[in-house]
Amino acid sequence: MNSAVLTAGAIVLLALGYYFYGRFIERRCIQPDEGRQTPAFALRDGVDYEPARPLMLFGHHFTNIAGAGPIVGPVIAVAYFGWAATLGWIILGSILIGGVHDYLSLMISARNEGKSISDIAGRLIGKRAAVVLGAFLWLALILIIAMFGILAAKTLIEVPSVVVPNAGLLVVAMFIGLAIYRWRHPLWVITIVGLVLMGILLAAGELWPLTLPEAWGDSFVIWFMVLMVYGLVTAVLPIWFLEQPRDYLSSMITYGGIGLGVIAIFATNAPLTAPPHITLMSAKQGPLWPMLFIIVACGAVSGFHSLVAGGTTVKQLANERQGLAIAYGSMMLEAVQAVSVTLLVAAGLYWVGTHIGPDGKSLVIEDLMTAEGGGPATVFIRGFASLTSRGLPFISFSGALLFGAIVLNATLLDTLDACTRLGRFVLAEAFGDHIPIMQNRWVGSLITIAAASYLGLSGAGKFLWPVFGAANQLIAALTLLIVGIYLVGMARPSLYAIVPGIFVLVTTIAALLYQTWGFLLGKSPNFVLGIICLVLAGLAIYVATEALPRLRQVASPG
Repeated sequence: MNSAVLTAGAIVLLALGYYFYGRFIERRCIQPDEGRQTPAFALRDGVDYEPARPLMLFGHHFTNIAGAGPIVGPVIAVAYFGWAATLGWIILGSILIGGVHDYLSLMISARNEGKSISDIAGRLIGKRAAVVLGAFLWLALILIIAMFGILAAKTLIEVPSVVVPNAGLLVVAMFIGLAIYRWRHPLWVITIVGLVLMGILLAAGELWPLTLPEAWGDSFVIWFMVLMVYGLVTAVLPIWFLEQPRDYLSSMITYGGIGLGVIAIFATNAPLTAPPHITLMSAKQGPLWPMLFIIVACGAVSGFHSLVAGGTTVKQLANERQGLAIAYGSMMLEAVQAVSVTLLVAAGLYWVGTHIGPDGKSLVIEDLMTAEGGGPATVFIRGFASLTSRGLPFISFSGALLFGAIVLNATLLDTLDACTRLGRFVLAEAFGDHIPIMQNRWVGSLITIAAASYLGLSGAGKFLWPVFGAANQLIAALTLLIVGIYLVGMARPSLYAIVPGIFVLVTTIAALLYQTWGFLLGKSPNFVLGIICLVLAGLAIYVATEALPRLRQVASPG
């Protein structure tokens, strides 16, 4: 089987899924109304609530939901389980579960003053369950910030040429925010200017790679804390000033990365060196079910998407008709990204033998998956560089290596600032009525960043991805159940949300219990992560048991 055929088939299926199933869900469950005023207008405050242009909002939403998820998850899954199950879960999961989850969570939030899923849960199943769900969501956000902060810091160390472009991108983003929202320049003009400036920054990064002096101490700790401070500051600024325009620029980089990867796959038509199936029971990752389904979260279904949809995106949605393209459409594009990553790795790297890249470093996945080899992020970057430089002769291996690193790091930073802002939203909604200081932007952001910093510097980084994946999928399961209850109350078909919600819930609790066993009783115990897994499972079971009685009202769709 060659990579081009699989890529073409996957893209066609995802496009058909959007056109037929996405529009079916829109028509049956939501029936959007262009005349209805969205929260972006009704509650406009110039900080969090601010209507955005559709193209900018799509870029903001896509880069926030994508992050490292559709890159790191497929890499791990291919390395330990093979490409066949990985691709199957990405395609079916995104169409039947992920897209439905993202679109419905956005639109139901839009019909409820832009509130998060935890606040909506309070209205549907009780305030106590909402507080528990809020605590669960906040804990999941801490895991995401810590995990992505670790990955971003490592990328800055491994590829020092990305430092200047990423720093410069912040300045360019602020300029674009002012140019669009204050100086009222046309979007197409500012987009061209932004792309030119990004090109200059890329060239500057390659000319002046930045490595921290050894005398300064541990580079990882320094970069990690710099990223935490960045997340803190960005989370309290008006969203139009830095976060939204930065996401828009980052989306251009991500689109370019996806496009180059897909073009390289077609140009090389490379055979897959990875086996389609490796094992049903991985010594490092555990059984294919349930572990594959939480390792590949973003790209198939991700609860974090509902936090973005009902957190920042809904507060910028100008028209209900735009919801399907922004939410379901972004999910399909993220699935395309996950497919391309799967095949770039499966066809661009090697599973056996000794293969060295033009820079003298290994192209064998077994070497790269180790801590010394750089891990999943490095696997993607080198797979991308290997296939892109082979398929597109005008791109050098070193140039492709730099661009792959920037694609990864740009989306990581987008997720960091979005998660910090979402963290303060969750704290304010869950605890603000009883503890008014939690409604302060700085206080909520500081608490969120402090907890993530502790976890990120605790040395638990190598164990965080499966725990993050499990927390992520639990959010998706609970979101789908709450969405189902809401649809029941509105006399709309609900099984399209409830059935996948139950599947994801059972799968994820099984994965958490499996991980708890390993963390508490395995050869290398980690009691902190074991307790986190138990707490996550307990919180999820509590919320689910509060929600399930309401599901007795469910009737068959029709």
